[in-house]
Amino acid sequence: MPGYLVDDTRKVTTHRLKEMKEQGKKIAMLTSYDYTTAKIVDEAGVDIILVGDSASNVMAGNHTTLPITLDQMIYHARSVVRGVKRALVVCDMPFGTYQVNPVEGVRNAIRIMQETGCDAVKLEGGVEILDTIRKILDAGIPVMGHLGLTPQSINKFGTYAVRAREEAEAARLLSDAAALADAGCFGIVLEKIPATLTQKVVESVDVPIIGIGGGPADGQVLVIDDMLGKNKDFSPKFLRRYADLHTVMLDAIGQYVTDVKSCDFPNEQEQY
Repeated sequence: MPGYLVDDTRKVTTHRLKEMKEQGKKIAMLTSYDYTTAKIVDEAGVDIILVGDSASNVMAGNHTTLPITLDQMIYHARSVVRGVKRALVVCDMPFGTYQVNPVEGVRNAIRIMQETGCDAVKLEGGVEILDTIRKILDAGIPVMGHLGLTPQSINKFGTYAVRAREEAEAARLLSDAAALADAGCFGIVLEKIPATLTQKVVESVDVPIIGIGGGPADGQVLVIDDMLGKNKDFSPKFLRRYADLHTVMLDAIGQYVTDVKSCDFPNEQEQY
């Protein structure tokens, strides 16, 4: 079934994403963590589905992304892949699975690809993990980069504030983006950086740049639970809520409770 505003139902590949950048076609990306949600997201025409380590926050209730394990990410990614026909599925490599050394990073990336059936992996960081990225690419695994605010490094940053406002950090980010693109990353997520810097990166590299809190880019990504309004406690400036599912679900569940307690449910038509 074609998605909204999508007339090309072919499977999205890394090659097609690069074509989209060259043709000026914007890329829509959202997170998903389960089969049912991923199936709907795919049918709606999203180009990239990210099985994000944000599952640590929205699915497990952790304060950071650090606690989620490789086995848990594999479980979520496997569930998502089963529901997807068109979108490119990218799985985050969780904290601790690629920072130690390139050999361990490759081994864990291979596990993700073998056990989930996803299309690519995503790693946070720049030149400091370049050797690992190259080794993963050498193994035939597509890699998406992630620069700017990198949530796995939150304890080093100490804050979720906008990154790369200062000239030196901005210059490092531009250098990191060029290095990731030159190494062979098929795309880069830029999180919570000044919009002017995002534009410089978009113009300086030939791979798609996906923004989240970084202003206009080749595409955008949001956490699905945030954009659907399920989470009332998270309201950053960059978030646009497209629904208020918190209220919808609260009202529906409340009505169900009322109907059960009043013996209205099930009625005669709802029983065998």
